[in-house]
Amino acid sequence: MTQVVNIPTLDTLAQELAAIQQTGSKRIALLGSRHVPITHQQLIEMMSYALVLGGNRLMTSGSAGTNSAAIKGAMRADPNLLTVILPQSLERQPRESQEQLQQVIHLVENPEHDSLSLGEASALCNREIISRCQQLICFAFHESDTLLQTCQEAEDQRKLVTLFYFD
Repeated sequence: MTQVVNIPTLDTLAQELAAIQQTGSKRIALLGSRHVPITHQQLIEMMSYALVLGGNRLMTSGSAGTNSAAIKGAMRADPNLLTVILPQSLERQPRESQEQLQQVIHLVENPEHDSLSLGEASALCNREIISRCQQLICFAFHESDTLLQTCQEAEDQRKLVTLFYFD
């Protein structure tokens, strides 16, 4: 099997250089799969904690796995710098997530998406999240179609995208 290697364009390299040189806080979206091993969740939690401690505003969605770990880390660092945008209403979220989400200060619900499938609602939610951020950090599997599409949309909007694969 041949592996395709994406060679960064001059525009991408300039964007990455600008991001490295930026000293102020950023609006960073952290998204990822629900199916994440516990050790990976701990790393994601530490990353979100460090990002928020650094003064960055963190955005994510509500769910188990990656997003839950991001919320946990950000809440420990500074709950005021966390925004969680849900794909649907709070009541449509898994029971295990609702308790954590009720603690979030900046919680955005999308009850108008309750009639959509979770996949459709998640795609719309991810679009809203990337429209509000400067940088996207994503944790996905190679089959995570919705997340990979979100990364492509973020790149199309000239956002800095960092994609980590679990597989």
